[in-house]
Amino acid sequence: MPWLTIVIFLPLVGIPFLLWRGLSDAYAKWLTLSVMLADLAFAVGALAAFDQSASGYQLVEQVEWVSSVGLSYLVGVDGFSIWLVVLSAVMFPIGVLSAWGVTHRVRELMALTLGLQTVVIGAFCALDVLLFFVFFEALLFPMFLIIGIWGSARRVYASVKFFLYTMLGSAFILVGLLYLWAQASQQFGQGSFDIRLLEQLSLSVGEQRWLFLAFFIGFAVKVPVFPLHTWLPDAHTEAPTLGSIVLAALLLKAGPYGMLRFNLDLFPEAARYFADAIAVLALIGIVYGAIVAMMQTDVKRLVAYSSVSHMGFVVLGIFTLTSEGTSGAVIQMVNHGLSTGLLFLVVGILYERTHTREIADMGGLARVTPGIAAAFLVASLSSIGLPGLNNFIGEFLVILGAFGSNRLFGAIAVTGVVLGAVYMLWAYQRTFEGPPVDRWRGIRDVLPREIAAIVPIVALMVVIGVYPKPVLERIDPSASGVVRWVRAVETDQEGLPGGIRAEVQPSYRPPPEAQTVGPG
Repeated sequence: MPWLTIVIFLPLVGIPFLLWRGLSDAYAKWLTLSVMLADLAFAVGALAAFDQSASGYQLVEQVEWVSSVGLSYLVGVDGFSIWLVVLSAVMFPIGVLSAWGVTHRVRELMALTLGLQTVVIGAFCALDVLLFFVFFEALLFPMFLIIGIWGSARRVYASVKFFLYTMLGSAFILVGLLYLWAQASQQFGQGSFDIRLLEQLSLSVGEQRWLFLAFFIGFAVKVPVFPLHTWLPDAHTEAPTLGSIVLAALLLKAGPYGMLRFNLDLFPEAARYFADAIAVLALIGIVYGAIVAMMQTDVKRLVAYSSVSHMGFVVLGIFTLTSEGTSGAVIQMVNHGLSTGLLFLVVGILYERTHTREIADMGGLARVTPGIAAAFLVASLSSIGLPGLNNFIGEFLVILGAFGSNRLFGAIAVTGVVLGAVYMLWAYQRTFEGPPVDRWRGIRDVLPREIAAIVPIVALMVVIGVYPKPVLERIDPSASGVVRWVRAVETDQEGLPGGIRAEVQPSYRPPPEAQTVGPG
């Protein structure tokens, strides 16, 4: 069964129905939710078909598209991408539930969300570099409209800033992938965008390092890595709850995923060369994001800056170039999507009740909305890495990998955990504890549809925190493989001879012809 093609394109099935003018808003929401739940079922099927012991690409599907230029529809997953596909299928229905109260242009919002789901999952599955770029860039347009139409007061400013930052960063990726195509044409006799063939390119040290920087800049904006982060707090603050959930849980993962998939696979020598410098940027982001979060008076902006800090852990884990750090980075992407997605969901629920995000205006809400308070507390405890909840596993592995790479890096990363506990618990205490404010008396606690959105996230957070083995045993083969691949590369004055890379290749990426049929 073509699992990945179904998971990628099934959401598009609902769009023609949503464009029918006679469809009511209520039916539009139920139709969208039904299509997304069906997509979740197929994503779980793809996960069941995934061989947890293999490190190469699986469930590969390939159809020639424009053969004259080596362009094909080529999708597949490994231990890195399979969990991001499942996370996408989980979080989009939750985002739709968060938008159940929207009354403005509902059919258009649902259609944009379904289209966004297709391009997000497509980006995580694409093995053709140009196909990935198409999906990667297509993320911008639906999110730009979601923020710009359904956002808060400064939505136009935030959406334009988001669009310009990410579009300019992607220009570097486009230049890099066109150069790779030209090199493939020169070395193989025909240009190709197939990542499995591009991994075999023999590039000089200088070429690798310049190409690495081009791809890294484009992905660093999406993470975002300090100092390219300034668009994120504005986008999160002005986006509707649906937009904030999708942005935090999924779109931010496209950056570190691209680093894992392309920067490490295609430019291993450059990855080693720049690893320490990028780790320093990640550490600055961890500490800076935490300190600035402590200064926020807007609870949504506080959660936004917490994402800057937490995504710093992901980038740090990747560039420790250790198996522990890489596995920790991947599972932390999943964990951050769950915990921060839940935080934005709860903040959105609070705003619907109180019509304010100012922490100073709140207080005592736990007395009148104990369910909302409990959800925020669980999300906060997960975010700060409480043992028994999911973030602990990811942060522990990243810090372990950091200590294995550089003890000073590990020590600095620990301070980010401590600062995270300070600002998250402070936010909870100021928002929910203390004597109740009179004007909050009588406001509603969690509704059934909100419980339906909160409970699955909390359940996944507890399951991963208590028993992470099913997740890690699918990530670890790919993590170990990419670390061996990067660390086995040796340089000399003439560059990177293909023979050295070929010695490592079979243990990490089987040849293309061996991957055309996945276990599904």
